[in-house]
Amino acid sequence: MRNDLTIYDKVADRWWSDDIRWVRTLKNLVPGRLKWFDRQIDWQGKAVLDLGCAGGFMAEALAARGADVTGIDPASDAIDAARVHSRATGLRIGYDVGVGEALPYGDSSFDAVVCVDVLEHVADLNKVLSEVARTLRPGGLFLFDTINRNPLARLATITIAEDILRLLPRGTHDPAMFIKPRELRVAMQGAGLLPGAVTGLGPRGINRRFDLTFGPLPLTAILYMGIARKPSVGAAS
Repeated sequence: MRNDLTIYDKVADRWWSDDIRWVRTLKNLVPGRLKWFDRQIDWQGKAVLDLGCAGGFMAEALAARGADVTGIDPASDAIDAARVHSRATGLRIGYDVGVGEALPYGDSSFDAVVCVDVLEHVADLNKVLSEVARTLRPGGLFLFDTINRNPLARLATITIAEDILRLLPRGTHDPAMFIKPRELRVAMQGAGLLPGAVTGLGPRGINRRFDLTFGPLPLTAILYMGIARKPSVGAAS
């Protein structure tokens, strides 16, 4: 089975335990992403949606930066784990169960939408981007990462990461759903977003547990991060 999203609920009760290697990999990606995302936005006081939040790694990191965070994910057990952990740590984060194609929020609800490790999994990319644009306030920022679609990306993420190193469970990704940067750029423009900077994301080192650590890279052939902005009211198209 490819694009298997049941994996998040299966490990929800151990999401924050640090005893599952692939979950630690997802956790380790957060500071690597934020090394670049933090340069794009001042999170303090911003209303932020973590779209596809799973058990809350990114949501908690953003809340710790002073953002007013809402997280949403279709994995209900993972959302339960996120709620329990945020309460235990004293972070005020609102969590909802739902999908990106039908966000249960009003127009112009958020200053920023963060969407990591998600776009290559969704059923309808154009609808998700339309919902992102709808729920962003004018001038709001969309921050994302996803996987490029090419033979190198397939080798790295499927053959090496899933099948050999088991950094992710087998079947996590469907390489046919990977997204080329130019395709995503066109899709974002179609949703009314203005694409901005893009950079790569990948391994930068190894920690004491011999897990990979991550950060921005110039190479966008495998994983890439980017931003887009919703035009301000009255801005020229």
